[in-house]
Amino acid sequence: MAMTADGKIATANGAVASFGSARDRAHLYELRATADAVMCGARTVAAGPILLGPGPAKYRRLRVRRRLAEYNLRVIVSGTGSLPASAAVFQKRFSPIVILTTERAGLATLRRWAQVADEVLVCGRREIDFPRALAWLRKRWQVRRLLCEGGGELNGALFAAGLVNELHLTICPWLLGGRRALTIADGVGVERLADATQLELKRRRRIGAELFCVYKVRAAGHET
Repeated sequence: MAMTADGKIATANGAVASFGSARDRAHLYELRATADAVMCGARTVAAGPILLGPGPAKYRRLRVRRRLAEYNLRVIVSGTGSLPASAAVFQKRFSPIVILTTERAGLATLRRWAQVADEVLVCGRREIDFPRALAWLRKRWQVRRLLCEGGGELNGALFAAGLVNELHLTICPWLLGGRRALTIADGVGVERLADATQLELKRRRRIGAELFCVYKVRAAGHET
């Protein structure tokens, strides 16, 4: 995730959600080149021409050298069924697309998705059962390393479920403000510090005006 100095990942109206440098973009592709699958929330995917692919040819060659498929699996999370079948991600068929959803999506939406996605998994009535979904991805699609690129509610759900091992965070030299502006981990949140996810800083590096940090997730204040 890339965030501003005050912890925001988009402006209050959601109009600006990309403020990282070219180096931050390269870092994103470097991370994708280590993953079997890239996962993103529906609102993030629908907001622009986001394809969730491995990027330029040099990153695809890097994947092959690492004995990964040249193109990563693409996973989209849409709990309410809000993802339109016309989204840009469905226009490029270079790798399979999987949608994780709930019963709230409805049969009509599931039928539309079935025409544009390679597989749709309903894994929950109102909320996605992420432990079940990730176990299914491992068994059905051989996903052993999954890269999640947000948005904030999806990240928050994964942290709450204790499913995150590592956080790559780019701190960018901007300050957006706004109580409605999204953060890297939104959703319900916690009320006590004892329930918070604990992080351990593994390494950091300053490049230009940005700070690139890698955190190991130590523990969460609940059993999973």
